[in-house]
Amino acid sequence: MARPSNRRPGYSRRAQYGLFFGYVAAVSGAVVALLLLILSTVDPNGFGALRGAVSDATLPVTSAGRWVVEGVMDTGGSVGSYINATGKVRTLEAQQKASATKLIEARALAFENMRLKRLLGISEQGLRPVAAGRLVGSTGSSIRRYAILNAGYLNGVRGGMPVRGPGGLIGRIASAGAASARVALITDGGTVVPVRRVPDGTPAIATGTGDGFIDIRALGAENATFKRGDVFVTSGAGGVYPPNVPVAIIAKATRETFLALPVADPARLDFAIVEPVYQPQVEEQRRALPPPPGQ
Repeated sequence: MARPSNRRPGYSRRAQYGLFFGYVAAVSGAVVALLLLILSTVDPNGFGALRGAVSDATLPVTSAGRWVVEGVMDTGGSVGSYINATGKVRTLEAQQKASATKLIEARALAFENMRLKRLLGISEQGLRPVAAGRLVGSTGSSIRRYAILNAGYLNGVRGGMPVRGPGGLIGRIASAGAASARVALITDGGTVVPVRRVPDGTPAIATGTGDGFIDIRALGAENATFKRGDVFVTSGAGGVYPPNVPVAIIAKATRETFLALPVADPARLDFAIVEPVYQPQVEEQRRALPPPPGQ
């Protein structure tokens, strides 16, 4: 036969003991509370001594609990300090990156100013430039080497005019459109420039090879030899290119060939100026004229 599910506590001896001890505890607590109340009324001093004894007895437990609370608070403070320190470190790192970026921008601006000053110095020392523009593109197909300049015949640019940068000669205008022009670089296979070696003035011809180099060949001197590091500038012979413009530096020298690299690498340039075609007779006449009044 199954046991009923709604058994009363009286059926369990354990439950009876539990109720009994519960009643005893409740009655004992009430009696103790009543005695303490009576003691505090009749003998306040005795009640104070008893309360002090109870405090002394519970001191270790209270101290332990306080230590736990302080430990938790210290841990929370440490965690907060760590979070704050991490935030400050991240802020300092961000400030450092921002400072590094500004430093790079300042250096880039200084380099740009220096380069523009060099370009301005060229225009002041040489012929008055026809136009200044930016090299916006280049081609490297076959042996033809061209660059695109964002200045055209509306700016006065015409075919055949020399183009130079801050470092030296870049090339020559091959064709000009309304707002752009195609520049045949000095490394182009069809570009020939009369040059001379610095400082002895040995004449030579610089011809583009189409692969980034310039072939230097002595002119009118069979026994003339060049060595690595020799610098060549335009000679001005035949016109077109004004004299004393840096052109190339010998990079590879053999018994038969002398290969040079351009002083002004078009791949590293962005700005260039276009100058009028150099005419030796006109230039000599201009220099022979007396300076204008006030100069």
